[in-house]
Amino acid sequence: MTSGPASTSARTDASQRWLARLSFLLVGLAIVTLVVFAGLRSVVMAGLGIAAAAVSLAAAYWFLSHRGFMRWLGLVVFALSPVAVIVIYVFAALLWVAVLSAALWLIAAVIARLALTAGQPDWRMPEQVDPPPAQRPFLIMNPMSGGGKVPKFDLKAKAEALGATVFLLDRGSIVDVAAVAEQAVARGADLLGVAGGDGTQGLVAGVAAKYGVPFVVITAGTRNHFAADLGLDRDDPAACLDALSDGVELRVDLGVIGGRTFVNNASFGAYAEVVDAPAYRSDKAATTLDMLPDLLHGQRGSQLHAQADGRAIDAPQALLVANNPYGTGDLAGLSRRARLDAGVLGVVGIRVSSSRQAAGLFRGSHATGAIRLTARKVAVTADTADIPVGVDGEAVSMAVPVECTILAGALRVRVPRTRPGIRRPKAAVNWAELRRVAAPSRPRLGRGRTRGLTPSPPAAESEREMTP
Repeated sequence: MTSGPASTSARTDASQRWLARLSFLLVGLAIVTLVVFAGLRSVVMAGLGIAAAAVSLAAAYWFLSHRGFMRWLGLVVFALSPVAVIVIYVFAALLWVAVLSAALWLIAAVIARLALTAGQPDWRMPEQVDPPPAQRPFLIMNPMSGGGKVPKFDLKAKAEALGATVFLLDRGSIVDVAAVAEQAVARGADLLGVAGGDGTQGLVAGVAAKYGVPFVVITAGTRNHFAADLGLDRDDPAACLDALSDGVELRVDLGVIGGRTFVNNASFGAYAEVVDAPAYRSDKAATTLDMLPDLLHGQRGSQLHAQADGRAIDAPQALLVANNPYGTGDLAGLSRRARLDAGVLGVVGIRVSSSRQAAGLFRGSHATGAIRLTARKVAVTADTADIPVGVDGEAVSMAVPVECTILAGALRVRVPRTRPGIRRPKAAVNWAELRRVAAPSRPRLGRGRTRGLTPSPPAAESEREMTP
């Protein structure tokens, strides 16, 4: 009698089921705690908590969309809303009840995520474990990127010791890094790499994909978003050089916008307009706060319209098109990308025109002011001939219509065999799905059918039985 994969699967299913049940039990305890210790006042308590969250979001929008006295009034309301609720709970001697109930809800949500995450399909990108070693690697390094990480970690000397040719960008000079990479491949380079920001990574990655040579990412940028999603060590850029001597290979997608490749995302609307402003370089915070009121009220900037695989996104104030969708770790749905090989663009659009609509954002994916979807093609038009676009954090101007597409599996990324990796992505808390996990439906025997010989039901009937 063989037990192995089957029994392991059974144990996994059982653990998911009991985690889901525990989550529902904690939710029940949270509700019972309110009812038992607060009675009818529990309804008021819940209402106050929801109202405070809504008021805080509305006040945050008020702060961003106004200037002068009204802006600072919004900031005061934003700060005082939760404080006021706490004070009310204290005077009603119900603070400990609120805290206990909130803690039970929080623990229930964490356990629910665990139950749903355990049932996710394999979230790691497949690796080619023994790729052929590069004979003539060529690396482009920016000594100013990341506050000077290239000289700080002695990356040039360490790369040359591994047999790589290093092209060091001159301080203050403007260099076409894509052209440099093209020339390197023409001279026989069989691997390209970049120690610099994500914008430079995206340009050189496009050349590597074009010629089918491997690409190496060295975490010498400021934020290293692409490197983080590849699971690389952002604290030690030199560790990324291990990909030259002991690496594995990942096949990842590339985004394309107006013929230019990007590794992270392209942003339109408010963010792109702010980054495109000359004053942004010298004072980012002040420039952002000064421009946002006009941008949010439609008095400045281009009026956008987008089509994502034929689905209209009307007049978004901000639009993000990502190389693969981000996770669901925050309100906007922008977290990490566990996989970069799904072959789709992640699209997030925001349209908030009033404090009331801003207050509704706490509903997350159900909010009327936010849209989140995936697509293979996104076309953006505007009421102007050109619009600013933030491509991997760099401001560029593009003629409309601007088209974004995805190149599935186009880039061969060489990464160290030993690297920090990424965490398993968190599943969104879907209570309907959690209920199915907690109490999975069982096949039903139809009338007049012989037990053990029941044929499979038609697709429509099967769907009806699975619907809670």
